[in-house]
Amino acid sequence: MSSITSPAPSRAAPRRLTSQDFKTLGLAALGGALEFYDFIIFVFFATVIGKLFFPPDMPEWLVLIQTFGIFAAGYLIRPLGGIVLAHFGDMFGRKKVFAFSILLMALSTLGMAVMPTYATIGVLAPILLVLMRILQGAAIGGEVPGAWTFVAEHVPFRRVGFACGFLTSGLSFGILLGSSIATIINTVFTPEAIADGAWRIPFFIGGIFGLLSVWMRRWLQETPIFAEMKASRTLAPELPLKTVLRDHLRGVIISMLLTWILSAAIVVTTLMTATLLQKIYGYTAQQSLAATSFGTLFLIFATSAAGSIVDRVGSGRFFTVAGVVFGIATWTFYSFAASSITLMFVLYAIMGLAVGLVGAIPYVMVRAFPARVRFTGLSFSYNVAYAIFGGLTPIGVTTALAINPMAHAWYLLFIAALTVGIGIYLMLHGDKVESEAGIEELTARLAKA
Repeated sequence: MSSITSPAPSRAAPRRLTSQDFKTLGLAALGGALEFYDFIIFVFFATVIGKLFFPPDMPEWLVLIQTFGIFAAGYLIRPLGGIVLAHFGDMFGRKKVFAFSILLMALSTLGMAVMPTYATIGVLAPILLVLMRILQGAAIGGEVPGAWTFVAEHVPFRRVGFACGFLTSGLSFGILLGSSIATIINTVFTPEAIADGAWRIPFFIGGIFGLLSVWMRRWLQETPIFAEMKASRTLAPELPLKTVLRDHLRGVIISMLLTWILSAAIVVTTLMTATLLQKIYGYTAQQSLAATSFGTLFLIFATSAAGSIVDRVGSGRFFTVAGVVFGIATWTFYSFAASSITLMFVLYAIMGLAVGLVGAIPYVMVRAFPARVRFTGLSFSYNVAYAIFGGLTPIGVTTALAINPMAHAWYLLFIAALTVGIGIYLMLHGDKVESEAGIEELTARLAKA
């Protein structure tokens, strides 16, 4: 087993998390939650948006595929947006990128709130919808890897897993916020009222929340690691992406595979399941959204717990066991979800706990790249993989459902096997992938200098 997985006993005990650390984690997680809410609220209103922004005579299955295709557009632009923002993050600072990404997200979400529909401007409606999703994708492409990098460079070595898991809990809270507001909208308004304009309310709320987050992030401080690199003139001497692809290809591959796991787990079990429960299992929109909210509550808790656990047991053992649990939990949920609404809620809670394994994924990814190219390496790997797997998953699963009504469950069973395989690899070769991250990384570099 890798020595990285279990730090040597001779290492000096790292300091505890301070009140300033918790303030940084709290502000980063809250801002990430609000930005992630803005990005995913679209999927909870995919059905009504599809009917409003496409010709009324289109078959329902084609409308659904095209609507999820627009959802995918937000993912497909992420590599470009993420790489550009990460480049500036590695060259000029993590904090500046943090503020810009959330401003871009807020403005594009407000744009979606005021867009005219197909009945008003015809084919321009879906074009504008795609444009807003592209801007959202560019923003989220810099936000998520930037947030993981930011918190990992603020905390002690043995708290990196917890910090990244806590940040991922914040992103999960954004999903919960989206599903909860969607549930309220579907409860308070009739389907006709939602189609007439109530669907715009969540987007207005998201845009306002985003602007509030821009204001809140002015209290964040630049990471100590980046500040020291800037002061000592040890920033990347060449294009960061060039260094990543030339010197850290192993880290890129592992990070992309881990992102595949993360994207499949979140997109299918959380973002798509509200629609699947209606189309396949016969539940109402209100019941489906309430179940998604309930399951996400457990996901929020589990992501922080996963980060804490991986700090203690190491990535190899964690993913080997978590992959088995994930496979059992997801297959059981989709096999018995139609039995009763009570059983469906219970199984969704268990599945939410299992999906929490994604909270440990950034632990490996931030340790796969050195500080001077960390933002770029993480962003490139994460966004390219998410564009491919996260963006195409809704279309692929929706299409496969016409052939096999359990296609989504089979896909997740494959993802579970991939998780176990990566866990075994990290147990055997983790020392070739993971290195130090956290403020001890800064201390070690200064001592060597």
